[in-house]
Amino acid sequence: MNIRKAHRYLGIFIGIQFIMWTVSGLYFSWTDIDEIHGDHFKKEQPQKAAFPELASPSSLHPGLEISSIELQEIAGEAYYYINDHLLINARSGKMLDQISEEQALEIAGRYMKNELEVADVQLIKETGKHHEYREKLLPAYVISYKGDENLKAYIGAGNGSFETVRHRNWRWFDFLWMTHTMDYEGRDDFNNSLLRAFSLLGLITVLSGFLLWYISSPTVRKIVQPKKKKKKTKKNNFQAN
Repeated sequence: MNIRKAHRYLGIFIGIQFIMWTVSGLYFSWTDIDEIHGDHFKKEQPQKAAFPELASPSSLHPGLEISSIELQEIAGEAYYYINDHLLINARSGKMLDQISEEQALEIAGRYMKNELEVADVQLIKETGKHHEYREKLLPAYVISYKGDENLKAYIGAGNGSFETVRHRNWRWFDFLWMTHTMDYEGRDDFNNSLLRAFSLLGLITVLSGFLLWYISSPTVRKIVQPKKKKKKTKKNNFQAN
């Protein structure tokens, strides 16, 4: 009875989480990850320009120490993105604090399909732990498109890069990922204490179910009881002798 009660109450306590693990697992296994990433909204091969006669970053800004550098195309112009915070014109050396709204639209147009219609453009400077654009470069332009998918493209304002795409199916995926990892604070921590605790409780629940089946199974009783009777008979015969 104690095992039965323990199994029952453990099942009630973690049953909802078991359902969420199952539902989210089914969703993950039945969806195309490329679709979740929004690849069907983007061009297969984004247009890339080639730039001749670019100046050396060291000649543009003598004494500048460079630890990382990327070449970016912004509105048909070449820019160096240096040390993860400096955006410098690759010909004139002019520094750009952040790109304009028009430049962000031009960058998005190189990646997103031509038939998509822009509905709105906003500049965001901060996001929360549950925001769909969390832990990425800020500030950023959010370009919203018309349609039922609530499609949005994010462009880094500080480096002019196409960051990511978000849409309805991605948001479902993200919500279910949160319930799967049980990281209800930031969604992406797969090593949190709550998940570890429920995993252990789930294991205990399953083991208690096996134990309950073992001690209450008529088949097991038929196998075990004759063995016990034989041992008891042998013991009585030994004592009688």
